[in-house]
Amino acid sequence: MHIKTATFVVSNQDVSKCPENNFPEYAFIGRSNVGKSSLINMLTNQKKLAKTSGRPGKTQLINHFLINEQWYLVDLPGYGYARVSKSSKKTFQKFITSYFRQRKQLVSAFVLIDIRHEPQQIDLNFMQWLGEQQIPFSIIFTKSDKLKPKAIERNIVHYQSILKKNWEELPHYFITSSTKFEGKEELLNYIDSINSSLKNVNPQFD
Repeated sequence: MHIKTATFVVSNQDVSKCPENNFPEYAFIGRSNVGKSSLINMLTNQKKLAKTSGRPGKTQLINHFLINEQWYLVDLPGYGYARVSKSSKKTFQKFITSYFRQRKQLVSAFVLIDIRHEPQQIDLNFMQWLGEQQIPFSIIFTKSDKLKPKAIERNIVHYQSILKKNWEELPHYFITSSTKFEGKEELLNYIDSINSSLKNVNPQFD
C-alpha cells in the first residue's frame, strides 16, 4: 500500500464524537516514549502529522487521521508514564477503554513495544485485557535501529516465550525503525490486506 493522503480529522476524549462514517480503524497505542508519533509520521510520509516531543506523554486525546480517504489511523495516548498525574491517568484509562469497548469501526489494535527492553508487565497486562475483550491486535516492535540483528532476534524470542505462558496463539508482530523506514511496507501491506478482506465480507466497510 502507498499512502497518498493522510489528513488530521479530529481529537477528543469522547468516543461518541469520533467520526460517524464506517471506515475501518486501526488504533496505535503503547507506553509513552515508545516512538509512536515517529512511527505514525514514518508510515504516512509526513514529518509533523503526529506531534513528536522530547517530553513523553504528549498525546492526550483520541486522534483520528484519515488515510487515502479510505481508513483511519487512530493515535491513542501512551500509558505507564510516571510524570503524568494520577487524575490524568484515570481520564486516559477511561476514554481509552471506552474507545476499545464501544468503537464498532475498530478493526485491529497495534501495541507498540520498545524492542530494546525486557517485557514490561504493563504491556503484558494491556495485551491480556485486549484478549479478554476479544479485540484483535498485533505487536509493533519499535526502535530496531538501536540493536544489532542478533540482539533483535534474541529479544523477540524471549518476548514470545513470555507470551506463550498465557497465549495459545501468539499475536502477529512487526519489527520497525522510524529512522530507517524498516517495517513500513510490511505493516502497510498487512493493513491493506485486512481492508481488502473487509470489503469482501462486510459491506459496511466498503
